[in-house]
This record gives sequence, structure tokens and C-alpha cells, in this order.
Amino acid sequence: MAHNSVLSTALKTPATELLRNKRVILASASPRRKEILRAIGLEPEIVPSTFEEDLPVSSFDQIHEYPVATATHKAIEVYERLVRANPDDPPDLVIGADTVVLTHTLPATTLEEVGMQTHPELLEKPISKDDNLRMLLDLNGNVCEVVTGVSLVYPILTAPGYTIKAFDERTLVHFAENPAHLLEAYVENGEGIDRAGGFAVQGLGALLIRKIDGDFHNVAGFPGAAFFKMLDLLVEEDDDFLTI
Repeated sequence: MAHNSVLSTALKTPATELLRNKRVILASASPRRKEILRAIGLEPEIVPSTFEEDLPVSSFDQIHEYPVATATHKAIEVYERLVRANPDDPPDLVIGADTVVLTHTLPATTLEEVGMQTHPELLEKPISKDDNLRMLLDLNGNVCEVVTGVSLVYPILTAPGYTIKAFDERTLVHFAENPAHLLEAYVENGEGIDRAGGFAVQGLGALLIRKIDGDFHNVAGFPGAAFFKMLDLLVEEDDDFLTI
């Protein structure tokens, strides 16, 4: 079966040339991730993962490991399912991603401030409008950290038949001191209800934000630049990458 996820608009790099005529899968139904990948010249097949995303956050020594682990479980579930479904047409690359928001991440500058730092709360998608408003009130006038875990799964010749390369990308989002009526209006609009942290930086949520330190697209759901850097690194360091 013919596959090609590389669009004509893609930059001609060693990584994109290697991806030509390969079966590339995005293990997510997120339209934002699809749009970001398309903007950088890739149009993978969309096969949403059925992983429950119920890993206990408390089991991770470092909270940044949580979205990476979730992304990895998503990618592995899709890879294994597609191999079982059609062993003659396995994926060449499965991309998993998971984005979370961590509150209260202002850097500490003195020992006293280090002692005052609170443990960050992990914000995923709000479960209701009330939950969305609670999140925004907590973020209002503060700094949060958006973390996207990205996991790449691709075939190798040794057991279990695939390998995993993963990373996380971190971006600081500074919220303005917004009046309560603006936050309430945003919640009523409903834009943030299916977004980690309860806001969409690429939409009306931009009205709530003062500045961003880091990759804008990471806040939207997928760090395209870091993803391409990882592809380039794999091309340089792994002779088996996308050749099996």
C-alpha cells in the first residue's frame, strides 16, 4: 500500500526525505496537533489512541515525566494495534503526544523563596464550566508551565519489534491580571473546556495572556520545532531509523 505523509510544502531536509513514502501515524484526534504538523509539511494518518490516560501522577518522581509517559503509552497502543491489524503494512513511525499545564512555576531566586514554593498543580482538561473557572482564577496573574510529552515509536529488528524515543518541551505562559467578568465570559464561551489548563492560546484565550516564554505551538498542543530536531537527531545517530 502506498503511503506519503510529506506534503509538497515541507522543507527538503534529510528527515523529511526519509519520511517520504513512509506510513506515519498521529496517535491523537487533536485537530490542533494535526494543524501544526500540516503547517510544517506533514500530514500523518490519524489513529486516535484508546489508552485510558489514567496513570497516577503520584508515581512520578518528576512531574514532567507524566505527559511523556502518557504520550508513550498512547503511541505504543496504536503501534501494536496497527501491527496486529495488518502485519504486512505496519507503521513506520507513530507519534504520541500529551499536553499538561502546571501551575505556580515562578522561578525561585533566593533560598527563602525556594522554601515558599508550592508544589505545582497539574491541570488537564476541565470537567465542567465551574472547573474551568477555578483553573482560570488560579492562573490569573500568575505564571504556568505548559509541558508536552512527545513519544516516537518505530520498528527495529530486535524484540519487542519497536523502540521508543521521547522528550518533553516546556513553555512558560504569563497570565495578565484579568477582571473576573472576562474570565467568566471566556468560560461561558466554552472554548477552554477541552483544552489542558482550560484555555486555548491560539483562540480567544490569547486575550487572557500577557506573554509567552518559549514555543507558542507547544502551548497549542505540539512542539513542531523540537519534533523536527528530534527527527534530525535520529537520522544522524540511528542508522536503522525508518529503514526497516
